[in-house]
Amino acid sequence: MAKGQADYRSLSGPQKAAAFMLAVGREHSKRLFERMDDEEIRELSHAMSSLGSLGAGVIELIFVEFADQLSNAGGLVGSYDSTERLLMDSLPEERVNQIMEEMRGPAGRTMWDKLGNVNEAVLANYLKNEYPQTVAVVLSKIKTDHAARVLVMLPENFSMEVIMRMLRMEAVQKDILNHVERTLRTEFMTNLARTARRDSHELMADIFNNLDRNTENRFMTALEERNRESAERIKQLMFTFNDLLRVDSGGIQLLLRQVEKDQLAIALKGSSEEVKELFFTNMSERAGKMMKEDMDAMGAVRLKDVDESQSSIVQTAKALSDAGEIVIAGNDEESELVY
Repeated sequence: MAKGQADYRSLSGPQKAAAFMLAVGREHSKRLFERMDDEEIRELSHAMSSLGSLGAGVIELIFVEFADQLSNAGGLVGSYDSTERLLMDSLPEERVNQIMEEMRGPAGRTMWDKLGNVNEAVLANYLKNEYPQTVAVVLSKIKTDHAARVLVMLPENFSMEVIMRMLRMEAVQKDILNHVERTLRTEFMTNLARTARRDSHELMADIFNNLDRNTENRFMTALEERNRESAERIKQLMFTFNDLLRVDSGGIQLLLRQVEKDQLAIALKGSSEEVKELFFTNMSERAGKMMKEDMDAMGAVRLKDVDESQSSIVQTAKALSDAGEIVIAGNDEESELVY
């Protein structure tokens, strides 16, 4: 059972749903499929076809989660063939053929349309870790205006590599295109929903940044009463450690008097060179030299410790700003004040 529980915990939501659909049989699954739209069917079908073998213990745990208590379900195997047979009993043949063809073949139109709706910053952040040739294939398949926005957000040297490969690229072989599409679907599209959930706090932080101080405090106080974790997350996103670049020299010097030296050293270990320079230029030569020596002596530090130190300093800066003791300039060209 212990192994089954470990396998069960490794399953994603779509994989659990796929196992459920395969286990309940054709009659029940037909009634469920009839209530889904094409996108839901495609995602579920892909999960079903790539599910592989699951033991009876895992199936039992899945049914417990679905509150059906079907403890006698046997093992099952998810494959293209079993998925197609199940869909044939539930959907019109033409619709099934279209879904299976998109899964087996390039499915270019559907996948590229999906990518066209992905924010260019999100897509660029994913592609920057791929091979330049893979990125060249992707950019050659999406709309040119979207490709241009993504290209600008890639690291400059990397983007030039992509451009050179696009210039030399001939017709893409079907198996290569299939591989790129499978990778995008399994590694990028399936994780996009989780990314979107994280981004909801960023969206709310941007909204809070545009509220006046009294309204912001009123909403934040109410949110803290209902969901303190979300409130703290939004506070952190509203002002980051890198945003200290928007504080003038007098403000940084005041901040330096308020924070612990050890805490600042850890925070600076994980900061950009620009932020480090900001702090060092506002210290005396002797203090800056000692700080650098302390940082070197630390060696490697945990990312968690860096995040905690930076967050603490940010909260101190926010408190000073709320008290009117330091000024944090806005992000726009006219340097309007945020707080």
